[in-house]
Amino acid sequence: MRAAFYDQTGPAHQVLQVAELPDPVPGTGELRVRLQWSGVNPSDVKARAGLRAGGMPFPRIIPHSDGMGIVDAVGPGVSASRIGERVWLWNAAWGRACGTAAQFITLPQAHAVALADPISGEAGACLGIPATTALHALLTHGGVAGKSVLVAGGAGAVGHYAVQFAKLLGARQVITTVSNAAKAGLARDAGADRIIDYRTEDVAAQVAAATGGRGVDRIVEVDVAANAVMDIGLLRPGGEWIVYGSGTPQFALPFFALAARNITLRVILVYTLDEAERRAVIDTLTRLLATGRVIHRIAERLPLAQIADAHARVEQGQVVGNIVLALD
Repeated sequence: MRAAFYDQTGPAHQVLQVAELPDPVPGTGELRVRLQWSGVNPSDVKARAGLRAGGMPFPRIIPHSDGMGIVDAVGPGVSASRIGERVWLWNAAWGRACGTAAQFITLPQAHAVALADPISGEAGACLGIPATTALHALLTHGGVAGKSVLVAGGAGAVGHYAVQFAKLLGARQVITTVSNAAKAGLARDAGADRIIDYRTEDVAAQVAAATGGRGVDRIVEVDVAANAVMDIGLLRPGGEWIVYGSGTPQFALPFFALAARNITLRVILVYTLDEAERRAVIDTLTRLLATGRVIHRIAERLPLAQIADAHARVEQGQVVGNIVLALD
């Protein structure tokens, strides 16, 4: 099979290689997927750069946790009825040496979820991290039905899904922040009720005006290091602060400000959901996708041979939406 890999961490164009590797064979409880699309996420880029796990957990790594393809073989204990099934994948590279940047992958059968025909393959390669992160941030702590929700970065890969899902899950009000007019348009298309350009507007004043001075019930935060102090002031007393990202590995929080407002802080990592949380996310995502109302923002489609370019673009942070690699 043709696959991309690296055997040392470092800059994308220096360490990523594309070559022929042996086709994998599914083991007990596993299936094999002939991949059509591989999703490129910031976490993949950070792992390749050596910013996670302190280096190389395996001698050679095929990157990327997200992907979409067709089941073409099964191992012992897996029903042959799954052969031919369109699937999207989760945690393909989490704790494993072989991810989705290849023509084939084997993985536990539960990690391959049926993908209905109306959903494009490119979209399927965006579900494992961006969509499920957004959805878990909204489902945790009793969900968002009837609540006011602020989504930081409503045009980003996770934020764009979070705005849509919050509306579909019954949020009373969805507010989001963006950095320019083009991103505001994307957030508006996603269904945001109030869009704040944080570069030109006073976010605190705008949130206060939108909520009658009460503050929002929940914040879904992409960069806690940058926005921590502001977020605490935007939440109502007893509010919920769900954090899935940080621009720096370490940051400080003002304890007494948190305690005085009785704020619930939960930091989430979608890779480590327990079985019940994972099931809730997958079942809800399947239901929401079936409505036909979910917008998937694909920024670029590149061939596997351009994987280093894809990593560089994600690393630069200038891509609005998801980058996917074609494997056919």
